[in-house]
Amino acid sequence: MSDAIAKLLSPRSVAVIGASADPKKTSGRPVAYLRKHGYAGRILPVNPKVAQIDDLVCYPDIASLPEVPEVAVVLLGAERAHLAVKELAERGCAAAIVLASGYTETGEEGARRQQQLVEAAGSMRILGPNTIGLVNLTDGIVLSPSGALEMDHFPVGGIGVVSQSGGILGSLLSRAAARGIGLSKLIATSNEVDLELADFIEHLADDPATRVIALYVEAVRNPARFRAACLKAARAGKPVVAFKIGRSEAGAQAAVSHTGAMAGADRMYDALFRQVGVIRAQSFSDLLDIPAALSTGRRLRGRRVAVLTSTGGAGTLVSDDLGVAGFETPAPDTATAQALRALQTGSEAVLDRNPIDVTLAGLRPDLLRGAIRALLASPSYDALVIIVGSSSLAMPELLAGAIQDCLPDSDKPVMAYVSPHAPEIGALLTSRGVPAFAAAESCTAALAGMLHVAGFEAPAEETAALPAVDTGELPHGSLDEAEAKAVFARFGVPCAAERVVRNAAEAELAARELGGRVVLKILSSQITHKSDVGGVAVGLDAQTIGPRLAQMAADVEARAGVLPQRFLVQQMVAGGTELILGLHRDALGTAVLLGMGGVTAELFQDTTLRLLPEQDGRLLPLGRADALAMARSLKTWPLLDGFRGRPKADVAALVDAIVAFSAMAAQLGDRIVEAEINPVFVLPQGQGVRSADGVLVLA
Repeated sequence: MSDAIAKLLSPRSVAVIGASADPKKTSGRPVAYLRKHGYAGRILPVNPKVAQIDDLVCYPDIASLPEVPEVAVVLLGAERAHLAVKELAERGCAAAIVLASGYTETGEEGARRQQQLVEAAGSMRILGPNTIGLVNLTDGIVLSPSGALEMDHFPVGGIGVVSQSGGILGSLLSRAAARGIGLSKLIATSNEVDLELADFIEHLADDPATRVIALYVEAVRNPARFRAACLKAARAGKPVVAFKIGRSEAGAQAAVSHTGAMAGADRMYDALFRQVGVIRAQSFSDLLDIPAALSTGRRLRGRRVAVLTSTGGAGTLVSDDLGVAGFETPAPDTATAQALRALQTGSEAVLDRNPIDVTLAGLRPDLLRGAIRALLASPSYDALVIIVGSSSLAMPELLAGAIQDCLPDSDKPVMAYVSPHAPEIGALLTSRGVPAFAAAESCTAALAGMLHVAGFEAPAEETAALPAVDTGELPHGSLDEAEAKAVFARFGVPCAAERVVRNAAEAELAARELGGRVVLKILSSQITHKSDVGGVAVGLDAQTIGPRLAQMAADVEARAGVLPQRFLVQQMVAGGTELILGLHRDALGTAVLLGMGGVTAELFQDTTLRLLPEQDGRLLPLGRADALAMARSLKTWPLLDGFRGRPKADVAALVDAIVAFSAMAAQLGDRIVEAEINPVFVLPQGQGVRSADGVLVLA
C-alpha cells in the first residue's frame, strides 16, 4: 500500500490518457501543468487523434506505450474510463487517477459504473473517481487539471492537505499561495472507490516533508481506519486539523449528494475527532490558519498571551476575543515592565497593562526587537501576538526582519494580526515564519489549536477487551425497567435495591424489607416515560404505599389506557448527582452518551459522546481514561468535583459504570436497539453509583 502511494505521489513516469494538445481544455492541462511546474520524469500522452503534443510523442493507445507508466491520469468519461483502467492494470501500472464524474454521486447507475471501475482495476490502486487529482509541491509534481495551477509559484512548506472535494483542493492551494503558507502535498480523494482519507493520513504521518495534516471532510467511510491513522499521526507528533461539513441538515444532504457516502451525525464526528486528537476547524479559514501556526513547530504551554501593539483599538480587539475563548492577557510582571521601560519608548508608551501599547513612531526596528525579546523572555507569557498597524505599511521588510530576528530566542508561539488590509504584509510575515492573520478571531483559533495539541496524549494502544459476560437466555424486544436493570447489573452496572410486586400487600412487604423511604413505579415495556402518565411516586413507606399503588393503577389506566399488572418498589436514592448514561448509533459507529440526567436531561442537553473503538472488526469497550474524560467534559462536572462545598462524588465508581455499560454495548453489538439509564445516581465518594431507571430494547 505505502509503496503504491509513494509512486502515486512521486512517479518517475506519468501516462495521461485522453490528453489534448490544447492546453486551454481540461484534458490539455495535465500535460501543460506537468511541464510548466518542472516535472522531471517521463510524460506519456495517449490520444489516437493526436501524433504529438508540443515536443512529446503522443501514443494512439495504452498498448503502444513504450514502457509501463508508474501512474496514469485518466481523462476519459465514466462510460470509457474503466476500459483504460483495465488496460493499465493489465500492463502493471501502480496507480491511476480517475477524474471522471458520474459515479455513486449520481445514483444507482453511477454506483454500477463505480463497481465496474473497481473490478477493472484489480490490484492497481485508484485515486477518485470524480477527483481533481493531486499536487506534490515538495517534489514539484502536479497531477491535476486544477485551474489553480495557472499560478507560477507556490510556497513549499510542511502542511499536507487531504480533501474529499476537488474544488476545495484548488481553493486551498491558491489561498495558501496568496498568504505565503507553504504546503507539502495536496490530494483530492473524492469518491474514494479505493484510496481514502486514512490511506493518505497514514502516508503523510511518515512523510518527512509534512509537519501538519489538514483535512476537508465530507464523510468518513471507514471510522476504524480513520481512527488508527489519526492516532498514528498524533504519535508521530503531526497534528491533524479537520474541517467537517454537514453541521446543518442542508450541509449533510449536500455532502451525501456530492460523494454518495453516508454521513454520521455531527456530534458523532465531534466525539471521534476528540478521541483521536483531531482539531476541528470551526470555519473554512481555520483550515489554513490553524495549520499555519502549528507548522512553525512552536510550543504553547499555557493560556497567558502578551499582545504587543502600536494601535490601541486593534490590540483591544485581539485581547477581547482571546478572553472570550478563555485565554488570559495579564499585565507585565515588574521585571518585564522594567525591561520595556529601559527601551526608552517615550511618555506615550503604556507598559503597565496588556495589550502593551508601544508607539512605534517612524517604525523603529530596534525598539520592536527589544520589546519582542523582553516579552518572549518574560515568565508571565506563553505566547505573543504582535499587532501590525498602518505605520508598518511603508517599510514592511523592516518590520518582518525585526520580528524574524527574535524568533531564535524562544520556542513560544509568535503570530501577527495585520490590522489594515495589507495581504502582502501578511504573506511576507508568514513566509518568514510568523503566521499572520487578517482577523482577530484567527489568532484565537490558532492559539486554541496549539493548546489542543499540547494537551492531547495519544493512547499507547487500543483498549483491551474485558472478559465476556454470559448472555444466555437474554429476553428480546422492549424490556420493562426491572428486566433492563437486570441486564445492566449482569454487566457490572450497580442498580438500586428493588422488588417486583403485583398488589398492595406485596408492596407493603417490599417497603418493609427495603426500609426507609421507597419509590413506587409501574412496570411496563409499553410506557417509557412513566412519570408522564402518573406512574411514579416517591417518598413512600410501608404505611402509605398500599393506597398509593391502587391510586396509581387507576391514574395510569385513565391516562394511558393500560392497566398495570406489575409494579416496582425501589429503595429511594438520595444525596447523589443525577446523570444519564446511554447508547447512540449511526453511520459513523456506536457511541456511549453521558450527561446531566433526571427530568432536566432533555432541557439542558449537557451531554458528551465517545465512540467505541474497533479492533479486527469487533467493538471494544471504552478505557478508564476515556470514561473519566467524558465526566470531566460535562458542564455538570463541578457538581461531581465538590462544587461550593458539596461532597465530592464517587467518580471512580462512575468511571467503572461507564466502562461496564460500554462493555455491554461492545459485546451485544447490534442486538441492542436502544439502551439508556436515566438517572444513574453518583453518590458521595466511597458510596458508589446506583441505576434508578433504565430502558433497554434487544433485537
